[in-house]
Formats: sequence, C-alpha cells, structure tokens
Amino acid sequence: MFDGKTILVTGGTGSFGHKFVPMTLEKFNPKKIIIFSRDEMKQWEMAKLFQGDDRLRFFIGDVRDRERLYRALDGVDYVVHAAATKIVPTAEYNPFECVKTNITGAMNLIDAAIDKRVKNVVALSTDKASSPINLYGATKLASDKLFVAGNSYSGAHATRFSVVRYGNVMGSRGSVIPFFMSIRDKGVLPITDPRMTRFMISLEQGVELVWHAFEDMEGGEIYVKKIPSMRVTDLARVVAPDAEQEVVGIRPGEKLHEQMIGIEDAYYTYEYQEHFKILPAINNWDQDVNRIKNGKRVDEGFIYSSDNNAEWMSDEALKSWIDEHFGEIGKI
Repeated sequence: MFDGKTILVTGGTGSFGHKFVPMTLEKFNPKKIIIFSRDEMKQWEMAKLFQGDDRLRFFIGDVRDRERLYRALDGVDYVVHAAATKIVPTAEYNPFECVKTNITGAMNLIDAAIDKRVKNVVALSTDKASSPINLYGATKLASDKLFVAGNSYSGAHATRFSVVRYGNVMGSRGSVIPFFMSIRDKGVLPITDPRMTRFMISLEQGVELVWHAFEDMEGGEIYVKKIPSMRVTDLARVVAPDAEQEVVGIRPGEKLHEQMIGIEDAYYTYEYQEHFKILPAINNWDQDVNRIKNGKRVDEGFIYSSDNNAEWMSDEALKSWIDEHFGEIGKI
C-alpha cells in the first residue's frame, strides 16, 4: 500500500509517530516519510534514531499555518494527522489555543490536502470526542465532523478523509502507566476515583488500526478498535502492589469512564471482527454497501464504553506488557 509512496505525519514527533515510523518502514518500503511538527528539539532527537535511513524527512511547521502545510504537502500521497492539543486540563485553561490547533488546524489540513491532491488522510481521534464533556473532546468532535464532511467538500479532487478513534494508549506520553511507574517508589499512587475505568490499547495496535483505515476507507468512516478495559485501581495495583492508593478526585473535564461510541451513533455503527465502524450520517453514506462491506449493524441503543465492555484486561496481560516495555516490574 505504501510502497514507493510519500507519507506525511503531522505531530509526528509524538508517541504515535515514534511507533508509526519504524513499524511502517519495516513493513512497507515508502519513498519518504515526512515528520511535520513544530518542536525542533524533538525533531533533532528523533532524527538521531533514524540516522542512515534516507526515507525519513523532517519539516518544521504548525498545522495552524496553512501556507506551511501547502508547502509540506507537495508530492504527498498519504497523511496521518496526529497533531493535537490533547491534555485535558491544559485545554480547559487554554481554550483558545486548543481550538486553534484542533479545529483550525484540521480545517487548514483539509483545504491543503484537497488542493495538493493528497490521496487519503487518516486523522487520529479520541474517546473524548464521543459525548464530550470537556473542551478537548468538543474540539476533537468538531475535528471528526470536519474530516467526515471533507469527503463531500473535496469534490472532483477525490481526496478521501477518515478517522480512527481509540482510548487510553498504553505507554504514550502523559498516560497513566508511565506516570504510575515514575512515582511508584514513593509508596502512594493518586487515584482520581476508585470507580474509574479505561480502555487499554497499545501503540502497535493503534498503528495497525491506521493501516487498516487506509486499506479499507471509502471516505468518512470512523474506525473504533475493539480493545479491553481495566479499572484504574487494578492498574495501580499491578504497577505497585504495595503502594497506598490515595483518592484525589476527578480533574477538571475528566470522565469517569471512556466512551468511544455513544447511543446517538449506534444507528450508523457497524460491527466487524476486530473493530466497529461509524459511518457518516450525511449523504446517506451510512447505507452505502461499499462502506458497509461485511459489517453488521449494532443493536439499537448500543454504547461502547469502558465500563460496559465485554472484554477486560487481566493482571497477567498487563504485567506481560509492562515487562516487555519497561523491564520486569520488580527490577525497575
């Protein structure tokens, strides 16, 4: 799929980019992967990891800057849009900045991709875009709607846009596992609420879902990976069995449970072996057989939430993942 093609990753120096790049270079033979981001130091550090591989390029720029995007997208076939302001409390206290990146940035990318005749764009979304209660989630819902509608906006240019949505990414920067690992020796782990649950997806699974979206998309689909849930109290116990768990309260804008498909989306949602697909409500695209393929419509009233999930991650599975990515728990 990507052999001989040029791929651009916005926000490519983040956790997703650090996993997407080596996995894609190993599985495919792209002509070029362009890392588009605004932090020169992160680009410098990332470039050192791929010295000698001339398929990688680095491009300083911000998705808020439409002209810079136009320049960066010259000759690009595929785009993965990972750039976002995504820390929930940061977005709550800096709402204008969050809107500029997550909404205006999405609009800029859609316009530039269409005009530069990019073939396909896959945007990364979040569980917080489903029935949002915080600004970050609201901006990502708006972003998702923009990318879905971008397929009719592109007209004869034929650029296609789709979205992938997943919850807590295990091991990503700022996520709960690295945070607990960093403070577990203090003997106390902060728990926002003992009832809290989270979806658990690895970065590898996130990359594979993006690959699948590129292969499967007709345009406008939102792909949701089937993944297990875990209670935050159980996660803390696995990371630090002897640590005290101190309840500190939910942060501004934080949800008790993660939701990736809300009841309002159920009418447009189809189930597949390893994922769900929310089809666009516009243009009757939810009835398009090319988008539905072999999917089965979910039941009326269906909700995909971390607290009502049919699949739960075991202690053993989490320990195995931590051992693989952080070394044996008892030896760190």
